[in-house]
Amino acid sequence: MPVIHHVSPRNGDVLLLVGTMKGAFVFRANKKRGKWDMGGPYFPGSAVYAMAYDGRGNRHRIWAGPQSMHWGALLRSSDDFGESWTDPEVANVKFPEGSEAALKNIWQITPGRETERNTLYCGVEPAALFKSTDSGKSWALVEGLWNHPQRPQWQPGGGGMCLHTILLDPANPKKIRIAVSTAGMYVTEDGGVSWRPSNKGVRADFLPEKYPEFGQCVHKVVQSKQKPERMFLQNHWGLYRSDDAGESWTDIANDVPSDFGFAMAIHPEDPDCAWIVPLESDGFRCTPEGKLRVYRTRNAGGRWKALSKGLPQKEAYETVLRDAMAVDALDPVGVYFGTRSGKLFGSSDEGKSWEELADGLPPVVSVKAARVSLSGKKK
Repeated sequence: MPVIHHVSPRNGDVLLLVGTMKGAFVFRANKKRGKWDMGGPYFPGSAVYAMAYDGRGNRHRIWAGPQSMHWGALLRSSDDFGESWTDPEVANVKFPEGSEAALKNIWQITPGRETERNTLYCGVEPAALFKSTDSGKSWALVEGLWNHPQRPQWQPGGGGMCLHTILLDPANPKKIRIAVSTAGMYVTEDGGVSWRPSNKGVRADFLPEKYPEFGQCVHKVVQSKQKPERMFLQNHWGLYRSDDAGESWTDIANDVPSDFGFAMAIHPEDPDCAWIVPLESDGFRCTPEGKLRVYRTRNAGGRWKALSKGLPQKEAYETVLRDAMAVDALDPVGVYFGTRSGKLFGSSDEGKSWEELADGLPPVVSVKAARVSLSGKKK
């Protein structure tokens, strides 16, 4: 077994939760973000596609969804930054009897709103949404989505049929938007009882009908917390913005070498600012021209600027996956991403300059950023 290291965060520190194909890692730095410590590997040998930090109330809980080839996927959590983890004897997220489905993978873990501190959501493969209202002790299938009449027509994408994005509307507690590969986006406005497709303007080049009601291969969607009607979407061929909370979408693939890609992040305060990492094409899912470049917009997609200072610009055929990019909430904002070659990069100045935080990790599939708040301690 590998030697496992742990981090000891202080109040105000930044955490990076990094899921890889062979385990999970926890990185920490103070608010200057100049030096990073690494904890892990946790769940060595298991693929970890989903991690999350729940800092609501007095919690400082890390969630992870390790996938075992022998035992399947489990949700596990730690309240001491990885030194100990819950270890359920049986699957805590599972399909009910009679559903004729078995959990294959956990793709997304999303803590509920501040007003619902015991609520969590979980997106899985085969595409389904689970909800917990007791802080993760028990989970229930959201049957309104599972029983949707269009679900039998959904088709798996290259990574499987996964529910990979969960967006909780900050203004409307009953409104949730999800994205499924390759079903597209669906939205509920009654807390999950009923769902409708919401893909107007998003292309599906691989289908006979280029603008179908559903069936788009959505790679990632992000939503502004300050302006919920503002969203950005990275599609399988297509880069979009919505100004009406996802009801319609406008193509914004300007000044980018390709509109194909996976990763996307939005500024926590500025709804006009977002970051992406374009890839060459569906057939060659690596950075264009062998240059690792992050593109940023500051005017809602009117223009994109390449950010490459500190990133390799020669023979850097890297791939950044859909959940492998994140931002923190400091000023200036920190931006982070991991690659399938096991590199982790970070910027503490919103992408103006970059540094390599780690190399030699297993293939990175998930990166989440969080700020530690420990009650009773000074920042």
